[in-house]
Amino acid sequence: MLELTMALLSGADEGATAGMLMADAPSAPGSVLRVGRDPGRCRLVPPDDWLFVSRTHLEFRCGTDGGWTVTWLRGSHPQPASEVRLTVDGVAAPLEYGGTAPLARGGSGDVVVQDRAGGPRSVNVGFYVEG
Repeated sequence: MLELTMALLSGADEGATAGMLMADAPSAPGSVLRVGRDPGRCRLVPPDDWLFVSRTHLEFRCGTDGGWTVTWLRGSHPQPASEVRLTVDGVAAPLEYGGTAPLARGGSGDVVVQDRAGGPRSVNVGFYVEG
């Protein structure tokens, strides 16, 4: 089972979270959870005017072995309007545009989508993968 919690942060919130959303999926091969502005494809959807988030921005996918990965999907622009960081065990690392990273069983952390241009806004997706 993968559990996701999404919080939206902006400078106006002064550290407060707004718009908490949750989603989960079983650890079955082919299970997918997506984050992005397209409510037809994504279970976790930020405001439509947060254009630094693609229509389908992040994809969490369960592989044939039951392990989960997160992918920053490439959008229609050659240069993204955001930066994505993956934090696990207190260690943050950038996730490359189009890149994929494994999520450890029994692990938890955060994936942060940070606006590069429009001010201090971010989409913070916390995750927990059952062991």
